[in-house]
Amino acid sequence: MRTLRRLVLRVVQRLRILSLAVLLLPVGAASEEFDWGVGVYAGQYYDTEPAGWTQGRASYLDQYLVALTASKTLWRAAHLPLSLELDGMIGQQSGVASLTEIAVVPVLRWSSFPWNEYLHTDLRLGPLGVSYTSSVSPLERGPGGKGSQTLGFLIIEVAFSRTAKPSEELFLRLHHRCSVYDTLNNYGANGEDFFALGFRHRF
Repeated sequence: MRTLRRLVLRVVQRLRILSLAVLLLPVGAASEEFDWGVGVYAGQYYDTEPAGWTQGRASYLDQYLVALTASKTLWRAAHLPLSLELDGMIGQQSGVASLTEIAVVPVLRWSSFPWNEYLHTDLRLGPLGVSYTSSVSPLERGPGGKGSQTLGFLIIEVAFSRTAKPSEELFLRLHHRCSVYDTLNNYGANGEDFFALGFRHRF
């Protein structure tokens, strides 16, 4: 547990340093399209619904996630800065419980914001995915002690890159597992939420 916690802290520290470097380096105009992306992210579990951390109501627990992620662009709109990607991840959780997670989700990427000339920003939304864990986490058990290894998977992500180097993205990700309003089960558990920081290389 301590080893993974130290690893998560090191990954987050290096990603923070990298994000500062990205923000401080000079920018320039660039327009490229990428079909693939590979990355890594790390985060900590919090015990409220997905939006809880944005409202200052999140309590972080001693549960950590380190994950690898890959994405493939499936479709681009002809006249809008919109694309559809397929995103997959494999990660290891440790702390309160040790387990492996794999997930896949289709993701819409919106790539137009007024400040993109200075700092390119993309919004990625993936509400309809599926996630599987190697065991049922105690953090996902309902009042009756039951839970599911297979749950719905949702990501909300904001990605940043220099306009001169759009292939290197830093991103903030909400990583969410849930029963999709009790449609997959009705055990009364929220699932899991991680707020994560990551880096992705696109090509």
